[in-house]
Amino acid sequence: MLEGLPPNNAAHVMRLSCDEPMARRVSDVIIETFDPADVAVSAFEEAPTTNDWKSGAWIVEAYFGLPPDEANIRALIAAVAGEATAERLSFGRVETRDWVASSLEGLKPVRAGRFVVHGAHSRADVRDNDIAIEVEAALAFGTGHHGTTRGCLLMLDRIARRRRPRSILDIGTGTGVLAIAAAKLFKRPIHSGDIDPVSVAAAASNARRNGVGAFVDPVQARGAAHNALRKAAPYDLVFANILARPLRELAPDIAQLTQMGSDIVLSGLIARDVPGVLAAYRAQKMVLARRLDIDGWATLLMQKR
Repeated sequence: MLEGLPPNNAAHVMRLSCDEPMARRVSDVIIETFDPADVAVSAFEEAPTTNDWKSGAWIVEAYFGLPPDEANIRALIAAVAGEATAERLSFGRVETRDWVASSLEGLKPVRAGRFVVHGAHSRADVRDNDIAIEVEAALAFGTGHHGTTRGCLLMLDRIARRRRPRSILDIGTGTGVLAIAAAKLFKRPIHSGDIDPVSVAAAASNARRNGVGAFVDPVQARGAAHNALRKAAPYDLVFANILARPLRELAPDIAQLTQMGSDIVLSGLIARDVPGVLAAYRAQKMVLARRLDIDGWATLLMQKR
């Protein structure tokens, strides 16, 4: 389970070893308390490596972009998991990593419908009829190897087989994979943005690398709160591959920026997130047209009818 992504220059980590119910309880409270743009949380089962570890032990890790307030975090965990659990928390530093460069090492090209996402080291694997998207390693999210990105690309492929959207918005563009894919398919300007300036720079660089720099010019924006994005409305296709909480908060904005018949592709959701996100968009007169589940992540195609 992963909620959030390691922030750029994340050098601080909180760690806890416990059982699965406790791991989920602790990760849940961190997810609900901190902004996912600032803190990433993972909870996973770890195989025993020494005699001190019990089989089936779970690990909770939280990564912070800024030094965490250890006393406040211990108090927060104590309130939901008890003092004994809070005392077992450990805090430390981790080496700043280029997360996408690390993720690309040794990974093969990923196929999603007609699209193939690859690194420079895999150019030879691209086939003649592929719509190839080459991702430059950068401190941003979206290599195509994640189930959310693959789900969005598959949705885009399905949409493109039945119609050609005229105005497209990519919220939380990351490395720009979805914007680049849409630009290659439709040969038209794709409006995109990301809250993270490093992601904006990475997306622009990747667009140029893929020959669609004239169509993809991302801006720094929280959600769609940028004049360049709002002026281009209404959109008949919107991508928002982020996280559950910001997706719920964005529902009214996306409703205002779209029109009847628009397709809205939402991702970044684990199964338990889906009901709340569906409720938020149904309240905006949108209906679920299709759902894809890949590697534990759900991608939703909503339609405004």
